[in-house]
Amino acid sequence: MIEVFTTTIPTPKKARIVIKKLKTEFPDSKIHVDIEEEIKNYPCTHSILRFEGKYTSSNSIRQVVLKEGYQCDVLEDKVCHS
Repeated sequence: MIEVFTTTIPTPKKARIVIKKLKTEFPDSKIHVDIEEEIKNYPCTHSILRFEGKYTSSNSIRQVVLKEGYQCDVLEDKVCHS
């Protein structure tokens, strides 16, 4: 399962803390947080959390991030039409 989330995780240091918590809950998973810019207006500006692992409910992943004090929402698939 691969799931992608938007989050308010602001820095690489904070991301490492969240990743450590997620790895504790989901030890065989691959987790990456991409932070490109300062988060000023969530959800328009956000960091991206990518989770790859055995099937786990998105809500379980969200709860870990929320417990750490950050917003976290599943990134919805959207089709753009020209």
